[in-house]
Amino acid sequence: MPRCIFKFLWETLQSGQEVFAYVVNLSKAGNHYWVLAHVTPSFDDDRNIVAFHSNRRVPEREPLDATIIPLYRTLIECERRADDPAAGLRASYDTLRGMLQEKGVGYEQFIFSL
Repeated sequence: MPRCIFKFLWETLQSGQEVFAYVVNLSKAGNHYWVLAHVTPSFDDDRNIVAFHSNRRVPEREPLDATIIPLYRTLIECERRADDPAAGLRASYDTLRGMLQEKGVGYEQFIFSL
């Protein structure tokens, strides 16, 4: 799982917005499985974020194989090539932002297009 996806997810949530993201999880048995997560912040009466709620569903295989898995491999490779973890996170985040800019879409539009 590319760290930049988690960075993007948490930045979006901390801004008070919901986010959809493909996430690869690890089961207790050590196997991995994919979910399409929809995460939303929960607010108190003063609009302070007090919790998060996530609904997850099994994603369709075609978008994973055709787009998400290759993208995540590229992002992870950016992170591994860097001299240190912080530089790797910046490199993968910049790669993600560049890909979105090249496509002329925001992250949410990209996810919904799959």
